[in-house]
Amino acid sequence: MEFSQLLFRKQRRWNLFAFFMTTLLLVLSSIYLAVGELTISPFSEITPLMEQLVMQLRFPRLLTAIVIGASLALSGAVLQVLLGNVLAEPGVIGISGGASVMMVLVLFFLPAMATPIGFMSAAVCGALLFTGLLVAFARMARLTTTRLLLVGVALGILSGAVVTWAFYFSDDLSLRQLMYWLMGSIGGASWGHHILSLVLLPVMIWLCFKGQLLDKLMMGELHAKQLGIDVDAVRWKLILAVSILVGGAVALGGIIGFVGLVVPHLLRLSLGSENRYLLPMSALSGATLLVLADIVARTALDSAELPLGVVTTTIGAPVFIWMLVKNHDSR
Repeated sequence: MEFSQLLFRKQRRWNLFAFFMTTLLLVLSSIYLAVGELTISPFSEITPLMEQLVMQLRFPRLLTAIVIGASLALSGAVLQVLLGNVLAEPGVIGISGGASVMMVLVLFFLPAMATPIGFMSAAVCGALLFTGLLVAFARMARLTTTRLLLVGVALGILSGAVVTWAFYFSDDLSLRQLMYWLMGSIGGASWGHHILSLVLLPVMIWLCFKGQLLDKLMMGELHAKQLGIDVDAVRWKLILAVSILVGGAVALGGIIGFVGLVVPHLLRLSLGSENRYLLPMSALSGATLLVLADIVARTALDSAELPLGVVTTTIGAPVFIWMLVKNHDSR
């Protein structure tokens, strides 16, 4: 078979997957708007209560799930190239924890900044700090996969300890609610929070067009420099973009783990590693996965709602263990 035919078949597989995933997202979104404590049938008469329920509660929450899922999956895909590590993911390597620490510090010491934009700014700073530390460790110490994971886990434990101390010494009800939210929840999503989505959307679009650049980085820094790429400048631009996405996702929904790990890695295994296709498909698949997970979180219990982070962790943890064992065996 000729090389051009192979390329055509691969592109066709990506196109078919994009069509399937778009259709699945639309179907799940329709189910999302219909199910809940009050089930709304599209064939029944829409009352003012139903209209209010959909437009003020379910629809902004649906958009939040889509934005967070796309942001986390896209961040994971970029981090895996940036760190040269298929196990890199914002939650696993502590970046989401860094964002949460800065948000808690803002709530403690700068309560006047406790607004959606203030929280996002703090979360971005925390995510940028932790991402910069990881990249610096990876480059200076030439860390292996195992050691990089250990450094990331240690940073995550450190951030978790800071947040736990903050909650322990606080009697403020808002902080206790924040702790539930940091477990991963979009139950409080409203239209006002989507000012953050307006910030995240152009960053996601920009990253989706950087696929060919990431393909060159995957070949190695020396090769990329020979092709005329300013590797250091590109790296820090990508770090900033990932930090904005992770910070925005944490500000919107707390720490929601494993989406950025599972989605891009499974796509690489099943369809290939061409980043010009992988990045947009990761965003689309991450959005679909989080919409499905939030349907489960909302409907699994009759009288309560599961934290969204618990659902994604339940899905992602077994896959992460499998990936870790497989990666160890391959070495």
